[in-house]
Amino acid sequence: MNKLQRCRAPIYEMLEQYRMMGNRSYHVPGHKNGEAYDGVEGAGFLDEVMKYDVTEISGTDDLHHPEGVIKEAQELAADCFGAEESFFLVGGSTAGNLALILTACPEPGMIMILQRNVHKSVIHGLMLAGVRAVFLEPQIDPFSGLAVAPAAEAVKAALAAYPEAAAVLVTMPNYYGMGSDLASLARICHDSGVPLLVDEAHGAHYGQHPALPAGALACGADGVVQSTHKMLTAMTMGAMLHVQGPRLDRALLRQRLAMVQSSSPSYPMMASLDLARRLLHSRGNDAFTAGLAAVDVLRRGLAELPRYGLVQPAKPLHPNTRPDSLAAYVTQDPFKVVIYDATGVLSGFELQHKLEAKGCVPEMSDERHVVLLFSLGSKAGDADQLLQTLREIDSEEPYESLNAPDLSGSRNISTWNNFHSLQISNPVPFSLKPVSANEIESIDLKQCVDRVAAEMVIPYPPGIPILYPGEAITDLIQRRLAGLAKGGAKFQACADPVLQRIEVYNIKKGGEA
Repeated sequence: MNKLQRCRAPIYEMLEQYRMMGNRSYHVPGHKNGEAYDGVEGAGFLDEVMKYDVTEISGTDDLHHPEGVIKEAQELAADCFGAEESFFLVGGSTAGNLALILTACPEPGMIMILQRNVHKSVIHGLMLAGVRAVFLEPQIDPFSGLAVAPAAEAVKAALAAYPEAAAVLVTMPNYYGMGSDLASLARICHDSGVPLLVDEAHGAHYGQHPALPAGALACGADGVVQSTHKMLTAMTMGAMLHVQGPRLDRALLRQRLAMVQSSSPSYPMMASLDLARRLLHSRGNDAFTAGLAAVDVLRRGLAELPRYGLVQPAKPLHPNTRPDSLAAYVTQDPFKVVIYDATGVLSGFELQHKLEAKGCVPEMSDERHVVLLFSLGSKAGDADQLLQTLREIDSEEPYESLNAPDLSGSRNISTWNNFHSLQISNPVPFSLKPVSANEIESIDLKQCVDRVAAEMVIPYPPGIPILYPGEAITDLIQRRLAGLAKGGAKFQACADPVLQRIEVYNIKKGGEA
């Protein structure tokens, strides 16, 4: 495509033309370009959005059978992100993950190999498809205690043990911006004739600037899901699914996307995807200049604040040392700045609350870390304000001396009890069959050790399940859950959102799922 084409935004331009034409609506949506609110309470800031909130009429195209502006916008996206074909998602990366799993595993009972620490949307995809999941333990970074992705040797061993596997799915980068060697995983998968699927929700910007890690497509992945709204500039819920190569059935994928996405997609959201892509196409590396400069200001400022530690890949002590021999990850997203209180006085949750109280709102936190997310929309002033706030917190929270953080509590928290040395699970069946009420009981979290979980427990963010139904609850798991609950973590999927109690299988039923 030429430069003139790449500077277009077909869906956005169509909506601007629609607005200028001033046609009278005899179709949905019922707010009639916002006119339903005229003379009454009003729609406030939504009034302007509603003027562009159209549906599938002549000239607006159809997301599920694109022939016009949506087709052109998706082709421009494929060109920008290096895909053979790209699909706009109006249900976030969740819709993309569901569609990929339902495509790769079209029949119940098929095997998929995937890492244990996946987003809940992946688990829901396994349930919908009736997949038998072979879980791989992620590598644990010894310096931070954080989980990244499975080792290449584990993926290779799992494919050898389960040659009938339909696909391999990994998350890259993780929520902390950490990544490992994805190209080697792609080669291993392709040598076995299976596609590599990547949940790249937090890496939509990867490969778009020399300072950023390579994207999953460039590393050889077959299907990649990106949350364009997270690290790029689309509206919330705006995402994309990119595919390349012959290993995914494209016709089936389109059908699956039609199943899991609305038949009435949001045109303002699709226009925002169009604009997010155009920003990259038209500005290139310059789009990231201000954001990267802001991160540089923050990192230089943190170097002068010894109280705050910074998570980053270990550097080889010797030039011939393999990077992957030092840490479980070798790439770090510069826009994800992960800090912690090196004195050990403030937990990650506490540091987040103090930042929020002073008007600085982080992306997320855990027991130790706070994740500060920058993007191409960040400015140096954002970094300056954050540094000033961190200085204030430092002065308000005294400590006697700097102590190294205690990372002895491993985040390797899977509880499948059938791992061997490479930490590969036996196939775990997933289905939509609900748990029967007479098979479970609710007990105090303090008493759950050695019981079998009957519900999913998902701290959110980041949305990665700590427990699945059918998993044995170890003492380590119980202590981790109690620590999260005490720290004020929010939980999803479990009956008690503050996790004072937990549902387990009734022992009288044998404790089996």
